[in-house]
Amino acid sequence: MTEHRQNLEERIAHLIRVVDDLSDIVAAQQRQLEVMERRLAMVMQREAQREVAEGGTVPLADQRPPHW
Repeated sequence: MTEHRQNLEERIAHLIRVVDDLSDIVAAQQRQLEVMERRLAMVMQREAQREVAEGGTVPLADQRPPHW
């Protein structure tokens, strides 16, 4: 095997490892994002319920800004 071919195979192996590592990172971030989205939805729902319970007719989060 030539030195050039061995060098290329080493570089390819390194790139494959980097791609696998990055794939794992992206998958973990996707799971974290899904958890945060669910938590945000719960917080928004609780806040809307609190605003209605305090006598508001339309939850503040659902009202249009005054400049609209």
